Amino acid sequence: MASSSIRFGPGCTREVGMDFRNLGVDKVAVVTDANVGRLDVVRVVLEALEREGVRVVGVFEGVGVEPKEGDIQRAVEWATPLAPPAFLAIGGGSVMDTTKLMNLLLCHPHTPLHTFINPPLGLGQPPTKPLKPLICIPTTAGTGSETTGTAIFDLPAKKAKTGVAHRMLKPTLGLCDPMNTRTMPRAVIASSGLDVLCHSLESWTAIPFSERVPRPQNPLLRPAYQGANPISDVFSLQALRNTVKYLPRAVRDQEDTEAHSQMLLAATMAGIGFGNAGVHLCHGMSYPISSQNPSSYKHPGYAVPRPIIPHGVSVAVTAPAVFRFTAPSNPERHLAAAEAFGIDVSNVKKESAGEVLGEAIETFLEGLGDQPRGLGALGFTRGDVEALVEGTVPQRRVLMLAPGLAGEAEAERGREQLEGLFLDAMEY
Repeated sequence: MASSSIRFGPGCTREVGMDFRNLGVDKVAVVTDANVGRLDVVRVVLEALEREGVRVVGVFEGVGVEPKEGDIQRAVEWATPLAPPAFLAIGGGSVMDTTKLMNLLLCHPHTPLHTFINPPLGLGQPPTKPLKPLICIPTTAGTGSETTGTAIFDLPAKKAKTGVAHRMLKPTLGLCDPMNTRTMPRAVIASSGLDVLCHSLESWTAIPFSERVPRPQNPLLRPAYQGANPISDVFSLQALRNTVKYLPRAVRDQEDTEAHSQMLLAATMAGIGFGNAGVHLCHGMSYPISSQNPSSYKHPGYAVPRPIIPHGVSVAVTAPAVFRFTAPSNPERHLAAAEAFGIDVSNVKKESAGEVLGEAIETFLEGLGDQPRGLGALGFTRGDVEALVEGTVPQRRVLMLAPGLAGEAEAERGREQLEGLFLDAMEY
């Protein structure tokens, strides 16, 4: 098990200056985005740093929503001449992931990003040098990036998202302050919460850690994602229960402080769960969905100047089809997940587990409102399926954890299964 240190509670943001001082840091680069830069959380942070005599060497507000490879390179170019001894990320997953990669590349100045990208899109090499201290302050309740060593971005040349995953990328500390998520627009609350939903469902249903192969020759090479295991299970299942209970409330009422606090806690718990167990098909299939976006879909409620399929939307849209597919691998786990949605499973047969869980997810998504009912609602057609499969196949680090999916030894069968899943996900 591996996770960042986490502090949770209203007002903990004000302690960030002391945290850097306790780390022996007196200078820091702050990374955020233009929207968060206008919020009170940045003012609170800057005041906290000033109180403790921690000098801000620069504030980067250029992180975009769902960053692309070029965005990462521009962020690194900004930070390089500053040579900051530490980083502070304030924002959602895009900000935190960008900052992790800034930290990685500044500490490996002559090594291209491709060296670290997950194979087969990159070489998948581990970091060879220690990284700088990084504190993350999430302002959304979704990615759980404050807990993990994973950083995701869009690779336009491959028409898919990819990332870097290694324990050394983990933030030093995550400050999870519910006061910082109060300003999320309703659409962002829903999308972020759906990411939590799928993090918890996928890590709960991933193949068991004892079945993940091959065993690495050196612990340094052991992947961050180990498969479902007894410790991750505790976090993943509780995160699922919290999300089912509190996300609808958070979407309905932006003043429901209990719901928003519990969703931030769920995001962090799910981050610990999937950060060690891993995710599988919903996430693997989501990367080409959000990257390709053939009809230039722009999700309602997102104040961005370009088309966007938010990450949470792209993972949830395939969830009903995915869990119908994975259920035969472990019906008991899928029935336990259905029970978290409030379904009475006492008389449900094992062979019905997938249908019961799939229907529960569909009902939940419909209840949130403004969610596309399948890939067709995002502008995809049957003619796009081949490209979606091609964008999914390289996502080995997550596909290897998918129960029921044929492995590399049966590549053609695996492609056929993915094609069937995308077709099943066209409409629900």
